[in-house]
Amino acid sequence: MSQSGSQATAFFRDVHQSRVVWLVRDDIGSPTSLSADGTRSLPFWSTSARARRAAKIWGNGLRVASMPLEDWRNRELPDVAREGLLIGINWSGPRLVGWSFTPAEVLNRLATAG
Repeated sequence: MSQSGSQATAFFRDVHQSRVVWLVRDDIGSPTSLSADGTRSLPFWSTSARARRAAKIWGNGLRVASMPLEDWRNRELPDVAREGLLIGINWSGPRLVGWSFTPAEVLNRLATAG
């Protein structure tokens, strides 16, 4: 399994168990990333430690925040879908790379996690 694949697996396992999703943000909101194909992703992490590493790599005064899984599922994902964004999952490494999924794919994977 690739590094991104193992990070995605860890995300769904961890979030299913902890019932919490982690993000990085500043006073304006959370950063998005534009891929080479023109799609934009909003990243989330499965643990506070992973999110802290991302905030440190990106810098710019970003701080770590958490959200209950139910709120993320019921409020955040529908908003992200309306905006046409993808969900970045447990991006890691010095350049914060990893897989991104549509909100519908995330909901499907969460439903089968465990």
